[in-house]
Amino acid sequence: MRWPGIVAAYRDLLPAAARVVTLGEGGTPLVPSPSLERRLGRPAWLKLEGCNPTGSFKDRGMTMAVSRALEAGARGVVCASTGNTAASAAAYAARAGLPCWIVLPAGAVARGKLVQASAHGARVVAVDAGFEAALDLAREAASERHVLVNSLNPMRLEGQATVAYELCEALGRPPAVVVLPVGNGGNITACWMGFRRWRDAGRCSALPRMVGVQAEGASPLIRGAPVERPQTVASAIRIGRPASWAGAVEAAAASGGRFVAVSDDDILAAQRALAGEGVFVEPASAAAYAGAGRLDPAVLPDGDVVCVLTGHGLKDPDAVPAPSPERVAATPEAVRALMEGGGGARWP
Repeated sequence: MRWPGIVAAYRDLLPAAARVVTLGEGGTPLVPSPSLERRLGRPAWLKLEGCNPTGSFKDRGMTMAVSRALEAGARGVVCASTGNTAASAAAYAARAGLPCWIVLPAGAVARGKLVQASAHGARVVAVDAGFEAALDLAREAASERHVLVNSLNPMRLEGQATVAYELCEALGRPPAVVVLPVGNGGNITACWMGFRRWRDAGRCSALPRMVGVQAEGASPLIRGAPVERPQTVASAIRIGRPASWAGAVEAAAASGGRFVAVSDDDILAAQRALAGEGVFVEPASAAAYAGAGRLDPAVLPDGDVVCVLTGHGLKDPDAVPAPSPERVAATPEAVRALMEGGGGARWP
């Protein structure tokens, strides 16, 4: 059966939209993680949000935000971005026939995401400042005619909450623990909202613990104070002043969860480990897997653990060292000799 997109799939739990701008977002795979299951001693799963239309979880919120903007008669949309929001906003605006303006920190956005935004016709404006300043500029530039589609827009969180609905349906119940990377804080806020809404609709009684993972160099929620110059290889969560700070803190506290910090070395090691399981993610997604590996099995509740992997690895190809192919003569003997010798270019 054709997946209809999140608005049609969860119409009874989402605000109505007269015209839905969709690319078939949601319905992403949930696959087991053998390595994480061995580490934690309980069923462990990977939610592959990189399988969304533009390669990240942002599409869940963008279908709602752009649909509402179109319904309100907006003449365009605007956002600030560390990359994934830009790609998603550009694609959904193009689908809706709306102009899209993107404000981003100069030199701080992965090439794969910039290429996507430009390919969809967005106008990209780079500023010599961090993400927080870019968001301030986008918010001030927004109007009734040009709607802000960052996670400050409540429709974004409504759409992103649907990942919780899908997890409950796939497992037959909420997971015991959900682990997500946290940058601006909107995703963990929305996911927790989704689980609570599922419970309030009488579809479950238990709720999961929410674990948010930040990079050590960009961990304001763990430090309890903004980080002026956040630094991490995981550009998607390189944010020092989360816009959804209060919601993220509430999600962790109310669920009995916590925030975890991981180093860049941890993140890159996790990215390699996931690739070894056939799952290629960008560094920010790998942070969730690294954080899950830090959890103490002795104090975890019984039940499933889910890592939400928010973006595909091709979003940030420069983060991966690409070895040069080995050159051999164009004969089957030469290729066979290489194969039998166990050689070959590998990710170090």
